[in-house]
Amino acid sequence: MDNQNQWPDQQQPYQQQPYQQQPYQQQPYYQPNYAQGQRPLKPDNYLVWAILCTLLCCLPFGIVSIVYSSKVDGLYNSGDYIGAQKASDNAKKWATWGAISGVVVTVAILVFYAIVAFAAMNGAY
Repeated sequence: MDNQNQWPDQQQPYQQQPYQQQPYQQQPYYQPNYAQGQRPLKPDNYLVWAILCTLLCCLPFGIVSIVYSSKVDGLYNSGDYIGAQKASDNAKKWATWGAISGVVVTVAILVFYAIVAFAAMNGAY
Protein backbone atom coordinates (compact mmCIF):
# COMPACT_ATOMS: atom_id res chain seq x y z
CA MET A 1 0.00 0.00 0.00
CA ASP A 2 0.99 3.55 -0.58
CA ASN A 3 1.96 5.54 2.57
CA GLN A 4 0.28 8.67 1.26
CA ASN A 5 -3.14 7.05 1.43
CA GLN A 6 -2.61 5.68 4.95
CA TRP A 7 -1.66 8.94 6.68
CA PRO A 8 -3.16 11.96 5.00
CA ASP A 9 -2.05 14.33 7.82
CA GLN A 10 1.59 13.42 7.46
CA GLN A 11 3.84 15.83 5.54
CA GLN A 12 5.85 14.72 2.59
CA PRO A 13 9.56 14.33 3.21
CA TYR A 14 11.64 17.32 2.20
CA GLN A 15 12.99 17.03 -1.30
CA GLN A 16 15.86 19.26 -2.18
CA GLN A 17 15.63 21.01 -5.49
CA PRO A 18 18.39 20.08 -7.88
CA TYR A 19 21.22 22.59 -7.99
CA GLN A 20 21.32 24.40 -11.27
CA GLN A 21 24.87 25.38 -11.95
CA GLN A 22 25.65 28.16 -14.34
CA PRO A 23 27.82 27.04 -17.25
CA TYR A 24 31.45 27.84 -16.62
CA GLN A 25 33.56 29.03 -19.47
CA GLN A 26 37.07 28.04 -18.60
CA GLN A 27 39.80 30.30 -19.84
CA PRO A 28 43.18 28.65 -20.51
CA TYR A 29 44.89 31.47 -18.60
CA TYR A 30 44.27 35.07 -17.68
CA GLN A 31 45.30 37.51 -20.37
CA PRO A 32 45.18 41.10 -19.12
CA ASN A 33 43.66 43.76 -21.33
CA TYR A 34 46.22 46.27 -22.46
CA ALA A 35 45.31 49.63 -23.87
CA GLN A 36 45.71 50.06 -27.59
CA GLY A 37 49.36 50.39 -28.48
CA GLN A 38 50.49 49.47 -24.99
CA ARG A 39 52.49 46.28 -24.54
CA PRO A 40 54.38 44.97 -21.55
CA LEU A 41 58.14 44.75 -21.71
CA LYS A 42 59.43 41.72 -23.57
CA PRO A 43 60.88 39.20 -21.13
CA ASP A 44 64.49 38.16 -21.50
CA ASN A 45 64.85 34.96 -23.50
CA TYR A 46 68.11 33.81 -21.81
CA LEU A 47 69.39 32.44 -25.11
CA VAL A 48 73.04 33.28 -24.33
CA TRP A 49 72.80 31.49 -20.98
CA ALA A 50 71.13 28.51 -22.63
CA ILE A 51 73.89 28.22 -25.25
CA LEU A 52 76.64 28.57 -22.65
CA CYS A 53 74.95 25.96 -20.48
CA THR A 54 74.73 23.60 -23.46
CA LEU A 55 78.37 24.03 -24.43
CA LEU A 56 80.00 24.21 -21.00
CA CYS A 57 77.83 22.50 -18.44
CA CYS A 58 75.08 20.07 -19.20
CA LEU A 59 73.96 19.24 -22.73
CA PRO A 60 70.41 17.90 -22.02
CA PHE A 61 69.38 20.76 -19.73
CA GLY A 62 70.94 23.27 -22.09
CA ILE A 63 68.95 21.96 -25.05
CA VAL A 64 65.70 22.22 -23.12
CA SER A 65 66.64 25.77 -22.16
CA ILE A 66 67.36 26.64 -25.81
CA VAL A 67 63.95 25.30 -26.85
CA TYR A 68 62.15 27.44 -24.27
CA SER A 69 64.23 30.52 -25.01
CA SER A 70 63.45 30.26 -28.71
CA LYS A 71 59.71 30.35 -27.93
CA VAL A 72 59.85 33.68 -26.08
CA ASP A 73 60.06 36.02 -29.06
CA GLY A 74 57.37 34.22 -31.07
CA LEU A 75 54.92 34.17 -28.19
CA TYR A 76 55.56 37.82 -27.38
CA ASN A 77 55.11 38.93 -31.00
CA SER A 78 51.87 36.98 -31.31
CA GLY A 79 50.45 38.80 -28.27
CA ASP A 80 50.71 35.94 -25.79
CA TYR A 81 52.55 37.94 -23.13
CA ILE A 82 51.89 35.50 -20.31
CA GLY A 83 53.05 32.56 -22.42
CA ALA A 84 56.20 34.48 -23.29
CA GLN A 85 56.86 35.14 -19.59
CA LYS A 86 56.33 31.45 -18.76
CA ALA A 87 58.71 30.38 -21.54
CA SER A 88 61.28 32.89 -20.27
CA ASP A 89 60.96 31.57 -16.72
CA ASN A 90 61.36 27.99 -17.96
CA ALA A 91 64.42 28.89 -20.03
CA LYS A 92 66.02 30.51 -16.99
CA LYS A 93 65.12 27.56 -14.76
CA TRP A 94 66.60 24.95 -17.11
CA ALA A 95 69.77 26.98 -17.72
CA THR A 96 70.22 27.43 -13.96
CA TRP A 97 69.72 23.72 -13.26
CA GLY A 98 72.09 22.86 -16.09
CA ALA A 99 74.78 25.14 -14.67
CA ILE A 100 74.31 23.74 -11.16
CA SER A 101 74.45 20.14 -12.38
CA GLY A 102 77.54 20.92 -14.46
CA VAL A 103 79.33 22.33 -11.42
CA VAL A 104 78.30 19.36 -9.26
CA VAL A 105 79.50 16.83 -11.84
CA THR A 106 82.78 18.70 -12.34
CA VAL A 107 83.45 18.81 -8.60
CA ALA A 108 82.60 15.10 -8.29
CA ILE A 109 85.04 14.24 -11.10
CA LEU A 110 87.79 16.35 -9.53
CA VAL A 111 87.27 14.68 -6.15
CA PHE A 112 87.38 11.26 -7.82
CA TYR A 113 90.67 12.12 -9.61
CA ALA A 114 92.12 13.48 -6.37
CA ILE A 115 91.27 10.25 -4.55
CA VAL A 116 92.76 8.13 -7.35
CA ALA A 117 95.93 10.27 -7.43
CA PHE A 118 96.28 10.10 -3.64
CA ALA A 119 95.85 6.32 -3.72
CA ALA A 120 98.41 6.00 -6.52
CA MET A 121 101.00 8.07 -4.64
CA ASN A 122 100.60 5.93 -1.54
CA GLY A 123 101.22 2.72 -3.44
CA ALA A 124 97.70 1.36 -3.50
CA TYR A 125 98.13 0.52 -7.18
